Order: sequence, then structure tokens, then C-alpha cells
Amino acid sequence: MKKLLFMILMLTPIAVMAQKFGHVNTQDIIQAMPEYTKAKNEIDALQKQYEADLKSMQDELQKKSQDYEANEKTLPDNIKQRRQQELQEMYQKIQQSYQDNQQALAKASQEKMSAITAKVVDAIKQVGDAGGYVYIMELNGGIPYISNTLSTDVTAQVKTKLGLK
Repeated sequence: MKKLLFMILMLTPIAVMAQKFGHVNTQDIIQAMPEYTKAKNEIDALQKQYEADLKSMQDELQKKSQDYEANEKTLPDNIKQRRQQELQEMYQKIQQSYQDNQQALAKASQEKMSAITAKVVDAIKQVGDAGGYVYIMELNGGIPYISNTLSTDVTAQVKTKLGLK
């Protein structure tokens, strides 16, 4: 019985050494994907549109503010109050639009990137299953050290699986 236990303990390190580990650079993969380029261009276009809309609103506010300041001394008090209120409302509308635009950009970016990320994760799983890997770790995931001799870089395999060069 002692000999059997001894043999099992001796073979355990060999079994552990036979396991395959991999690492992957998903940022490199994602940036090589045409879907990423398309999503980035769409988000950039949306951001430019939002910036143009805000600039237009700010220009209008500035114009009305300058007009108010130029005519302030000649206006009756009730009209002064109404114009001040209008300017305040325009300013608040601009602030609200800015916040809404930021939220919309974040949501659009998250939606587009989640589909891309899911595609990459699926390809990593397929490479892992096909290659018999125990783990495939993200190279940029905060792991302080990954041995190139004990871990295989599967980035190229995942790119091939996704049809990328």
C-alpha cells in the first residue's frame, strides 16, 4: 500500500506538468477586427454629432446672453426677469443634453463592444477546447508574470479562428 501511495505521489508532478496553459492578448485581437474599426467609427461619428449639437446650443445661448447684456439697461424689470429665466433654462438644457449625450455614447459603446468581446471569448474557448488547454489567461489582465516556456501564446490561433491576419 505504501508503494502504491508513493507511486501516486511521484506521478502527480508529471501529471501537472502535462497540463497545457495558454495566454492571449485580446486587445491586439479586438483592434485587428473589422467590427471594432466599424464600431469605433460609428461611435466617433455619434460623438461628433453630439458635439456639434452642443456647440450650436452654446452658440445660441451666448448670442442671447450678449443680446441681453447689451439691452439690459433699457428693458423693464419684468422682461429682464423673463430673459434671465430663459437664459437659465437654456443653460440647464445644455447641461442636461451633455449628460444625456455622455450616457448615450457610453451605452452605444458598451453595446457594440459587448458583441465583439463575446465573439473573441467564443473563439478563445474554441481554441482552448481544440488545443486541450487547462487555462488561457489574458496577457493584459494584471497577471504579473506569465512564463513563455510553460504557457503558449494562442493569440495567433484565436486570430486565425476569427479569420484575421
